[in-house]
Amino acid sequence: MTAPFYYDDTYPTVKEQKAFEKNIFNKTHRTDSEIALLEGLTVVYKSNIDLYFYVIGSSHENELMLMSVLNCLFDSLSQMLRKNVEKRALLENMEGLFLAVDEIVDGGVILESDPQQVVHRVALRGDDVPLTEQTVTQVREYSHSSLSAVYLSISFSLSFG
Repeated sequence: MTAPFYYDDTYPTVKEQKAFEKNIFNKTHRTDSEIALLEGLTVVYKSNIDLYFYVIGSSHENELMLMSVLNCLFDSLSQMLRKNVEKRALLENMEGLFLAVDEIVDGGVILESDPQQVVHRVALRGDDVPLTEQTVTQVREYSHSSLSAVYLSISFSLSFG
């Protein structure tokens, strides 16, 4: 489940997150509907073969917007995985999943709802992308990785120097 990377402070501990995930799965895995209300949250979901995709918002969120995010994520993954959206293919391409999520939402703000644009931006994620064409998330990740590299080299210098 990718959710631990995208939790806010609603469920601060791993134990609470796991209990919430189990509760969602138990409520949704045997139904054909696409929306559920659970613990004061709006949950939209979709299943495909051996995977379940969830987008969760507050009870005040528009269900159509949440469904738009879910459809964008699923359609983006479908294109990236050449319509082979199943557990094994997704596990082999987890980086693509994380990049797609980063292109679609950031901190609860919907950035993109067009799967074609998401796939295009995920494909562009490389060192040769001009700064003006990078998303805020890309710039932040680049600066974070640069700072981490500096920190690691300083740590090695201190440890071995």
